[in-house]
Amino acid sequence: MNRKIKEAVVRLRGMCRRRRQDAGMVTSEYAMGIIAAVGFALLLYEVVTSGQVRAELQAIVKKALSARM
Repeated sequence: MNRKIKEAVVRLRGMCRRRRQDAGMVTSEYAMGIIAAVGFALLLYEVVTSGQVRAELQAIVKKALSARM
């Protein structure tokens, strides 16, 4: 019985070591993620502030505000 427990502990320790090796992102990956997020935010901002989308959003808001309860 003790041998089985010891084997299980050794296996668990091995799994933990493997997970620690690739636990997170490095600084360059964070930088690339931030750059991609900022680019996406700029693209989304341009789309939302375009004339046609702005008019549609205003129409939706006007319709919502004029609805009877």
